[in-house]
Amino acid sequence: MKVVIIGSFPDMTKENIRNSFPGEWQICIGSPAEMENEIKDADVLIPEHVKVDAALLKKAPGLKLVQTGAGYDNVGLEACTRFGVQVCNASGINANAVAEHVMALILCWYKNIAKLDRFMKAHGDDSCLDYTGAEVSEKTIGIIGLGHVGKQVAEYCKAFHMRVLGYSYKPVKINGVEQRDLESLIRESDIISLHIPLKDSTRHMINADVFSMMKPDALLINTSRGAIIDEPQLVRALEYGEIGGACLDVFEEEPLRMDHPLRKMDNVILTPHTAGLPDGAKFHKKRYQFFVSNIERMMRNETPECCLNQIPAEE
Repeated sequence: MKVVIIGSFPDMTKENIRNSFPGEWQICIGSPAEMENEIKDADVLIPEHVKVDAALLKKAPGLKLVQTGAGYDNVGLEACTRFGVQVCNASGINANAVAEHVMALILCWYKNIAKLDRFMKAHGDDSCLDYTGAEVSEKTIGIIGLGHVGKQVAEYCKAFHMRVLGYSYKPVKINGVEQRDLESLIRESDIISLHIPLKDSTRHMINADVFSMMKPDALLINTSRGAIIDEPQLVRALEYGEIGGACLDVFEEEPLRMDHPLRKMDNVILTPHTAGLPDGAKFHKKRYQFFVSNIERMMRNETPECCLNQIPAEE
């Protein structure tokens, strides 16, 4: 079994990834250029934020499976189906990790953890200390998207005695979550957390119109996909005080460029797309355990879990 993983990883992470797979499997890890020859006889491809389209699939005539994490907006499902390649994601595998990250951002924001840490390390004089914060208890959080992650965020927020509003394209009944239409949720929420996939209908869904409806001290959190937010309009809303702040783990272009205005803003907390990677730089142990299990299902001629396309049976 030959598994090709296309992406950029620190050396320690490469070692952790290789150790996650059975020793007899051939595991190749590297950049698109480094993997161009390796993919020719690959059985499985794991693309880390790398586009999978017809041009790539033509280079991999023996490919049987494309395995992704929770998100798969980088994979052309139609092209994979046409080439007879099964596509699976790992839906829900990182739900706890991402939901915990959301709670960490909420607490960091309202408890000023990052600011106070910088103050202490700069040996600041207590007489000069100035900040505003709040208890999260009784705050209203609006969760847009009630899938695996959104549901887990709701559970954590209820444990903090927060009022939880929810919006989902398909009605989802969750104890303790008040269902709202999108506009009502936006207007009522102190915190808005995004948990929806990126597709044509959600691209720039959070835009100037949404910012104008949000409370002036509202906090926006995004751990889903960067392009769900119209980033230039977000920068403007933050600059002009239309909203209180933003906690962002994902961006329209990644990595976030060094001169991006978001990097210079005091009313923003940034993390580098690590919400679903709790075990180290670009590594989540449970994720690779799932990958191995799914590949083994395929090797036994069983249907893998979390299939995203349907491949006609061979005659």
